[in-house]
Amino acid sequence: MDTTLTLTVNNLWMMISTALVFFMHLGFSFLEIGLTRQKNTINILFKNFFIISMGLVLYAFVGFNLMYPASFWNGILPDYFVGLFGLESPMGETGLDLSYNEGYTYWTDFLFQGMFAATAATIVSGAIAERAKLGSFFTFSMLYVGIVYPLIGSWKWGGGFLDEWGFYDFAGSTLVHSVGGWAALLYIAKLGARIGKFSKEGKPRAIPGHNIPFAAAGVLILWLGWFGFNGGSVLSADPGLTSLVLTTTSLAAAAGGLAATGFVHLYYKNFDLTMFMNGILGGLVSITAGADQMSVMEAVLVGGIGGVIVVLAVALLDRLKLDDPVGAVAVHLGTGIWGTLAVGIFGNMASWDQFLVQLIGVGLIGLMSVGSSWIFLTVIQKIWGLRVDRAEELDGLDQAEHGGMTAYADFRMNQH
Repeated sequence: MDTTLTLTVNNLWMMISTALVFFMHLGFSFLEIGLTRQKNTINILFKNFFIISMGLVLYAFVGFNLMYPASFWNGILPDYFVGLFGLESPMGETGLDLSYNEGYTYWTDFLFQGMFAATAATIVSGAIAERAKLGSFFTFSMLYVGIVYPLIGSWKWGGGFLDEWGFYDFAGSTLVHSVGGWAALLYIAKLGARIGKFSKEGKPRAIPGHNIPFAAAGVLILWLGWFGFNGGSVLSADPGLTSLVLTTTSLAAAAGGLAATGFVHLYYKNFDLTMFMNGILGGLVSITAGADQMSVMEAVLVGGIGGVIVVLAVALLDRLKLDDPVGAVAVHLGTGIWGTLAVGIFGNMASWDQFLVQLIGVGLIGLMSVGSSWIFLTVIQKIWGLRVDRAEELDGLDQAEHGGMTAYADFRMNQH
């Protein structure tokens, strides 16, 4: 196959993967609105539209060049600020320089990576649903996605010090999912639980979502989108590696769902659909760090353990009186950490030394994520506050933040 055709095929697969990752934002939207109450639907949808729009623009102006290359972390400041703001594709004598990369063009690279940046903020959105001030969330998201996410990403994917140490995260169990998960954990700790979530004795109460079929559709869309999330991270259309990644990804998802369901039934004597769904997502997050390194059996083990971790993490959050309406912290942080450590336990890279490198990487990224989140949230809380008042929360954020717009019109009101 000649060079031009190879580039075209690789670039086409990367663009398809980009579209699949974009499609995941519909999945996140469906999942979040389905697991929360009707009175907050418009608010959640608005946040998801803002995240993808803000994420792409910020990544274009700052994030992409902050993340690639990682010159700030590899040396002193020279030429760091050169070209920091905005995009500038390499050009040849006859137009766009297609030798930018063997697998894809500069523009494809930006768009694919930009979708990942937006995903980190989406994780936070679901965790803080139903009681967070919209403007405060917007401010936090812009700071976190515009500065923290690309800086952390530069440590590994930008060729920074974690990359030099041998830290491995194929598609972002830690660099995307746990970065979002740490921020979500800090945010819900500062926000406090929704009104009525815990009794006076501290026991958790179920607050049912208003549309479980929407949530189910969201999970299936996310599973499909993960073929682009992980499959695109091969960064080419290499048939052997791409097909392996898609296989390990799907098997881990299936194993995660089954393991979560079995574990819940064993201890709680019921078949919980929401745990099945979050178990699937936990399996997907778990395999994301090492999808290209695992065998079929290892993928099933990694995903299955991830599904159990989701159930245990949800129970732990309840015990700590931390309210996460969609299970985002359990799914993205709990299994994100597990999946990254699993690279040192299973697969082609398994060794004690690799496990230690993975553990150090998880710890350093966690410190950066927690520290920056605490600073941002503390300042925002003092200036604007993080949470709506009691009356607004009880009425619903669609009333308080969106002028009374409703997600589902009552057509009976229009009958004559």
